[in-house]
Order: sequence, then C-alpha cells, then structure tokens
Amino acid sequence: MDLNFKTFGQGDPVLILHGLFGMLDNWQTIARQLAKNYTVFIVDQRNHGRSPHTDIHDYPSMAEDLRVFMEDQFVLKAHLIGHSMGGKTAMQLALHYPDMIDKLVVVDIAPKTYPSGHHEIFQALFDLDLKEVQSRKEIDQQLSAFIKEPGVRQFLMKNVARDPDLGFRLKMNLPVIFQGYDQILQVPEMEEPFHGESLFIKGGDSRYIDAEDLPLIQEFFPEARLETIPGAGHWVHADQPQMLLKSIQDFLEV
Repeated sequence: MDLNFKTFGQGDPVLILHGLFGMLDNWQTIARQLAKNYTVFIVDQRNHGRSPHTDIHDYPSMAEDLRVFMEDQFVLKAHLIGHSMGGKTAMQLALHYPDMIDKLVVVDIAPKTYPSGHHEIFQALFDLDLKEVQSRKEIDQQLSAFIKEPGVRQFLMKNVARDPDLGFRLKMNLPVIFQGYDQILQVPEMEEPFHGESLFIKGGDSRYIDAEDLPLIQEFFPEARLETIPGAGHWVHADQPQMLLKSIQDFLEV
C-alpha cells in the first residue's frame, strides 16, 4: 500500500502518525520544527487522508503498512511518534518489529481497551449530505446538530474535499473505519515486550491515560516513562504544541 506522506528536513528519521479521523496535516507544524534536526515523515494511515482505502482497518495491518513504507523509503530504523489511534499503530509496529524502532513516543493513549466514545461523531459524519451543500459553512451547520464544540467540527471538516462532480466528499473511508471501530479500541498484539526507550505523554486534562496506567504500560514497554502536559486535552499537539515539542525534543536528543 502506497501511503500518502510528506517529508521535511534532514538527519535521523522520525515518523509521525495521526489519530482517528485525522491526517498528516494535523502534525505538520510540529514536523517542521523537528525537521531542523531530523528527517521527518508525516504519514496518512490507511483509510485516512489521501492514503488508499481498503476493507481492513486493524493495528496489525496498519503496522505492516508502516513496515513497508519504511522499507520503500530506505529507512532501516527510525524514531516513531504516534497520537491516539496512531499511538497504538506505533506500539504495534514496535512490538512486531522492534529492530526498526529507535525511540518510541506515544501521545495520550495506553495499551488498553477503551470504551466506545465516538458515536456522535460517526452519526454526524454519516448524516452529512455533501451532495446538497454549497459551502463549508453549511457543512459546519449540519455537523453542529450533533457536535457542539467548534474545534471538533473544524478538525473533522479537514476531511472534507471539493469534488468536481459531487460538490464535496469525505477523504476518509468512513464505512470501513466504522466497521473496524471495535478493533481500534482494542489492545495491540504482543508476543514479546518492546525494550527500547519509550515515552508516553498524557494530556493533563485528558482521561485517556491515568497515572495508574504506568504499570500496565510497562508490561508492554518496560523502559517507558510517563510525562504529563498541563493544560492539554486529548489533542495535545493542538492544545500545547510548544510544550509537547519540547518534551519530544528532550527525549529524542538524550
């Protein structure tokens, strides 16, 4: 699978993976900052952004996508950063192919099964009538019937693209993502722990990681440590980008 990507800078390679409903552009600002010292790849995961659509959406498959991508780019080993769903993909790649990972950074997700919590977003996206709307303002109005937070609506609307024949369309493969949603909530597969250096970053206002999760994290990643970014929710890279950037830089440069 030929994943869509952008690359910046030069130096040791760093790969960054976005979360559910996201795309590579969500991390472009941080990628450009890291590119002062690294070759940075930001990647659209399968069924997201401009990467190919497929009928399967699970972590072993997404990790395999990354393995092939790294080989195609002649990247033998890289630092890996993943947020939310991308964090679990990063965990899966590290657990299956540890020799390909230098340092691992996981942002606001733990190796545990989560309860479902995106039904309003799925309903809002499925109910969009993109053939009839004439503007992004109308799309925002449709989404607002289900989603009250303007920031969440703006995040989701990054997935909307103009189509010469249909007006607007979703870039993501929404039916398959919905079909695979239960898999997205699950724990990555592990045969052996990943013993490389690992940093888990929690948003201070987020409930995705608890302080009590560290022993569980260390069952999968024995060398892991946990940092908290104050004033950040689940989207740490949007809420506190400079604090997150400093944590990542300090970790990678040691």
